[in-house]
Amino acid sequence: MIRTLLLTSAVIALAACGAPDPEPASAPAAPAAPQPATPPAATPAPANSVSAEGWGPLRIGMTRAEVETALGADSNPGAVGGPDPEACDTFHPARAPEGLTVMVEKGVLTSIWLARAATLKTDRGFGVGDQASAIKAAYGSAASASPHKYSEPPAEYITAWSSGGGAGYVQNPAARGISYHIGNDGRVQMVAAGGPSIQYVEGCA
Repeated sequence: MIRTLLLTSAVIALAACGAPDPEPASAPAAPAAPQPATPPAATPAPANSVSAEGWGPLRIGMTRAEVETALGADSNPGAVGGPDPEACDTFHPARAPEGLTVMVEKGVLTSIWLARAATLKTDRGFGVGDQASAIKAAYGSAASASPHKYSEPPAEYITAWSSGGGAGYVQNPAARGISYHIGNDGRVQMVAAGGPSIQYVEGCA
């Protein structure tokens, strides 16, 4: 009996010697570093809006021939678009929306204009008839106001450069922006989008 107990104890001891050591308790995982919040996606501009780069098939920098291929020739060729059409001309392409005219300087499209019955809007959602106060609120410090050349306040010009602009009169041909011409009633009378020619206040000047 004693021999049986000794044998059993030996077997148990040997089994214990061959058993793997217990694994140490794992340390608690470090808290994950906070991830930066994903900024909300920008609201895309309406597909049919006017931007500093152009509208629809029109792109600032196109040749006059490309403009006419895209939207047709001058719908009123008898009208005088500028004192020297070879240097600067403004016209309404035959297939362009009502109220849209283009300005071509030395054969190159430099700006797009909205006036009178135009229903198109800019990529910020403003057009002819909208209030200057709403435009200023929407653009904030990205836009600057300047006195109107012919009328007293609230008439003014509100201009926002998206690239290449600056303080004072901008001459950089690569500059792009939008200018809202505000009338005596505090509302938009005209919109100009494109290069430095958006600063013109008398057609081609």
